[in-house]
Amino acid sequence: MSECQEFRGQMLHAVRDRLPAELSARFAKHRETCTECRAIFEREQALEQALEKRSTYAMPNALRERLTANATPANTANAKPKPKRDLRRTLLYVAPSAAALVLVLFLAHLWANPNQELVSEAVNDHLRVIYAEHPIEIASGGIHQVKPWFTGRLDFAPQVSFSGDDEFPLEGGAIALFVDRKAATFVFKHKLHTISLFVFRSDGLSFPLRSNASIGALPATASHLRGFNTLVWRDGDLGYALVSDVDPNELVRLGLKINAR
Repeated sequence: MSECQEFRGQMLHAVRDRLPAELSARFAKHRETCTECRAIFEREQALEQALEKRSTYAMPNALRERLTANATPANTANAKPKPKRDLRRTLLYVAPSAAALVLVLFLAHLWANPNQELVSEAVNDHLRVIYAEHPIEIASGGIHQVKPWFTGRLDFAPQVSFSGDDEFPLEGGAIALFVDRKAATFVFKHKLHTISLFVFRSDGLSFPLRSNASIGALPATASHLRGFNTLVWRDGDLGYALVSDVDPNELVRLGLKINAR
């Protein structure tokens, strides 16, 4: 394991000042010479500081009382037990229907609440871009300047050919940590809005089950989380996530331009 891999596995502990003194000193020394680890540390630190400023709200007393009442076991002291024979007969008929109902409810839950792991990760990474002091590590001179910069910094080649245009100018790129792997970050603008595109290896990741949008011929999942619109899709062995507070239709339009070959 390289020194970079070792420290990036401990990044969150470093940001929260939970590393042993000796390891913390080594990490600080490493950041002095490794610009990538320093940039990732600064983004994580900025996000932590931003999250600490979020407002918190207490649970309303009425809701707490209702939940407590629902969780209280019913009084069954005076209930008359039914004969075991009747109970077995009841279970014989009810069990299949109950199992079917549980399955239907489970599938309905999946449909209404697509897997949010990648969506949440994309929003968090977008916040890192927004709050970082230096979110861009390579300024844009067009996609043919930004893409080669990732060579040797990633274990894959990001398949992006869109150089930006007057409507969606490309600001630049950076390295990100997406779940448990490195990702390429492309930063676009739309008027005053920042749009982050994350490109990452798709193997081993759980993508949303529901497809409610499309990027050309590719199925995609559009979601709204914590005030941000997201668009997640997969193309072969690469995954893509677009995040911004722009209108969802604008995000799809950018996605179509990115996916154009």
